[in-house]
Amino acid sequence: MSALALDAAGRRRLRRAGIAAIVAALAGVLLLAVSGWFLTAAALAGAAGPVAALGFNYLIPSAAIRGLAILRTVGRYGERLFSHQAALGAMASLRAGLFARLAAQDGRTGPDLAGGDASARLIGDIDALEELIVRRPVRPASWVAAGTGVLLAGLAGWAAALALALLLAALPPLLDRAARRLTHGPAQDAGEALGALRTRYVEYAAARAEVAAYGLAGRVTGDLSRFTAALDAARARLHRGEGVIAALLAGYAALAVALVLLLADAPAPRVALALLAAAGAVEAMAGLARTAFRRAGVAAGLRRLDALLALPEPVAAPVSAGAVPLRLGSLDLAPGARVAITGRSGSGKTLLLETLAGLRAGTVDAAIGGQAPAACSGAMLRAQFALAPQDAALIAGTIADNLRLARPGVDKEAIWAVLRVAALEDRIQGLPQGLNTRLGEAGGTLSGGERKRLSLARALLAGRPWLLLDEPTEGLDSTTESEIIARLDAWLAGSNTGLILVSHRRAPLTLAGNVIAIEDIAPSS
Repeated sequence: MSALALDAAGRRRLRRAGIAAIVAALAGVLLLAVSGWFLTAAALAGAAGPVAALGFNYLIPSAAIRGLAILRTVGRYGERLFSHQAALGAMASLRAGLFARLAAQDGRTGPDLAGGDASARLIGDIDALEELIVRRPVRPASWVAAGTGVLLAGLAGWAAALALALLLAALPPLLDRAARRLTHGPAQDAGEALGALRTRYVEYAAARAEVAAYGLAGRVTGDLSRFTAALDAARARLHRGEGVIAALLAGYAALAVALVLLLADAPAPRVALALLAAAGAVEAMAGLARTAFRRAGVAAGLRRLDALLALPEPVAAPVSAGAVPLRLGSLDLAPGARVAITGRSGSGKTLLLETLAGLRAGTVDAAIGGQAPAACSGAMLRAQFALAPQDAALIAGTIADNLRLARPGVDKEAIWAVLRVAALEDRIQGLPQGLNTRLGEAGGTLSGGERKRLSLARALLAGRPWLLLDEPTEGLDSTTESEIIARLDAWLAGSNTGLILVSHRRAPLTLAGNVIAIEDIAPSS
């Protein structure tokens, strides 16, 4: 899967994790084997009398047991440290790359993902990769530990070693088949149920004010409970399947120990060593079982991620050579011209603005640089138009973060300049943290009118040749409206920015030198 690609640093960390995992697995098997031999030999020496007990050298085995215990602990720590570093680095890079691909898609032809579905893919599905990457070093370590266990079992006789080798060789396909039968379906169901729950939750979260205002919390909770019940049921089936596989593994270990004991033909201390080595080898193979547990869920997540990876990679938007002329219906507009679009509510004025901005594929009688909007690339439209929509969308970040979406890396002087045009300068300066004030997705402490003005400032900051304004002063008092119109008029004149305005209020229409009815541009809307 392409989603699993690691960079050079990630591969180095994963190799180190593999070495650490092998060290931990070897130390674990040897620790059990030496402990079994030591306890049995010490017991036999004690039973043989004081002379045999005094002659028994317990210092070297004791030191070996302590050293192996320390080595196993260090190995496990190193495995987790390096594997998680590799996994988290890969996840961060993948998440940023996929988000960039989604953000760069043409709004007219890109995938139509609901917020919850996008969240499930960029968060849940990518998180599933952590399990897969973290588990990758376990497979070679498990086989090394299994081979070591077979060699140690050989000290109790070749038949015991052969039986253990056959059992260990049969274990991976057995675990894989059990995982497919018991966990594949529930893991897929759980992934789909989680995506559906997230999608519905995001939809309700966007309408939380209305839910509270109309007392719909109980109804919303009841609706969400259907999705949580489906998720809980799928997860319960998954956990039951994992429990069955864990029980199978425990029974398998008991069978291995019993066969080694039955076929051993060596002194008791070596038999004890072989028994615990066999148990340790099967325990090491449990890592393969845990990988098999997660394979179905991870595979489903990877398929969903590969659908995003198939999207075109983002390319840098071409630098505009300047404003291009527009045609709206029969009206030709030179760069810097201003026009107001009139028409009744629902007649398609917002659709026109979103079509020009490249957000929707509308049917309009318009041309941009001689081309119909549908023939223009999304990058070309983004380079020409900056839209301040009727409903301002804000991200969960600071005020500066929200403004820099329009122009990353812009300095504070430019930010304060556009805030001054939007009549927000004093309001932002009065906040304790100023531009660093954090906003929630709904705008935090800002009012609806202030969010709209912040959206206007963001569109101005983009510095595009044409400004698209959809009801820019709706919800504002007349004094603030007049102030913004005067400042915006001066800014448009000073920057020679063209304006396409939609407004049902009379005052903003004074900004436009031309007026055209929406019926003359989008007769089929």
